[in-house]
Amino acid sequence: MIIIGEKINGSIPSVAEAIKNRDAEFIKQRAIAQTEAGATYIDCCASVSEDVEVETMKWMIECIESVTDLPIAVDSPSADVLTQVYKFCSRPGLINSVSGEGDKIEKIFPILAQPENKKWEVVALLSDDTGIPKTAEARLDVLERIMAKAKEYGIAPNRIHIDPLVEMLCTADDGMSLVEEVIAETRKRYPTIHITSAISNISFNLPAKKMVNIGFTVLAMKAGLDCGILDPCIRDMMGVIYATEALLGMDDMCMEYISAFRDGLFGPKKD
Repeated sequence: MIIIGEKINGSIPSVAEAIKNRDAEFIKQRAIAQTEAGATYIDCCASVSEDVEVETMKWMIECIESVTDLPIAVDSPSADVLTQVYKFCSRPGLINSVSGEGDKIEKIFPILAQPENKKWEVVALLSDDTGIPKTAEARLDVLERIMAKAKEYGIAPNRIHIDPLVEMLCTADDGMSLVEEVIAETRKRYPTIHITSAISNISFNLPAKKMVNIGFTVLAMKAGLDCGILDPCIRDMMGVIYATEALLGMDDMCMEYISAFRDGLFGPKKD
């Protein structure tokens, strides 16, 4: 499972305060904690006004890279910002994100097509100018339009992380069946593609969110999810992910599960 650590995001009040005060130590400690917890990428999202976003992201990226060698997921709703801030990273990472909305793809995919950027990957949301489609069929139509563009630019499926767009469970008519259908069909059509999700979206406005998030993760992984935007410092979640991989036959002789336990990524905390 690819883990995109979500804890450096300006939408989190404590992170917003650190960004406002340019508290580099706070940002660094969050990067260190997620690295030690087993993250694959460190997400970096400023959540500030666009006129100061590039400069703010540059500072955040410098803070993160000073304490970890993990690649960064540069995260912004603005394609214009993303075309600038990825250059601040000293190693290839993940651009988060494009979608079928507006001209985002036309701004980002040409960058990914450049030979010097061939190791960069991208998150693609299954939304378009109409918003988030209400049916699995409509979201899969967006998928095909995105993949047609990827083929046009020579971007292989294994560089793309499809986000089926998880909405909150408390307003869903059918639990997670729509998202499960989109994940399964995406995996069937494109076996080498990555499928990601902001895990905590499912539990918005619900009590005991961790229980819902864990249940969703298990079911989504069974459908084909192989990447999650989540807090890797939640040890129970990490343990469930390793256990689910083993139960799905993705961990030969449970070696990854055993290794992660020995490394202290889940289970009782070591002194």
